[in-house]
Amino acid sequence: MYDVPCTKTMIHTDLKKEMQEALKAKEEVRLSVIRGLLSAFTNELVTKKRKPDGELSDEEAMEVISRGAKQRKDSIEQFRKGGREDLAQKEEEELKILENYLPEMMSCKEIEKIAQAKKEEMGVDDKAKMGMLMGAIMKELKGKANGEDVKTVVEGLF
Repeated sequence: MYDVPCTKTMIHTDLKKEMQEALKAKEEVRLSVIRGLLSAFTNELVTKKRKPDGELSDEEAMEVISRGAKQRKDSIEQFRKGGREDLAQKEEEELKILENYLPEMMSCKEIEKIAQAKKEEMGVDDKAKMGMLMGAIMKELKGKANGEDVKTVVEGLF
């Protein structure tokens, strides 16, 4: 797990090394996930109008990895609805690998403490301003908490 350290390109560089390790160990699923991530990193660099052979900062890399994890979760849900357990299993394997690169997410109790404090700080007392509160909390907890968990906690405050 990474805590997004001070070094600018640790995750991107580490993934390149891990790809070599996965290749040597013949870990096909891990290799596939890492190749997909490196490809997504390149796409992100191009999107940001930077050279494709450059490297993303750890924060940018975390955003890409988080998007990949979210896509896997959505795919798992869709495959299960469609009765394709085999494809859901494959996505779950890939999700487990991606989660190794993500920081540990905050628990609902930790989120609730912060949400309650933010609610009092902003003086939000009705449901009409829930979206504004949600946005402020997500900005503060970016990369530390799951958006679904934050939404559930905020809804529980009203």
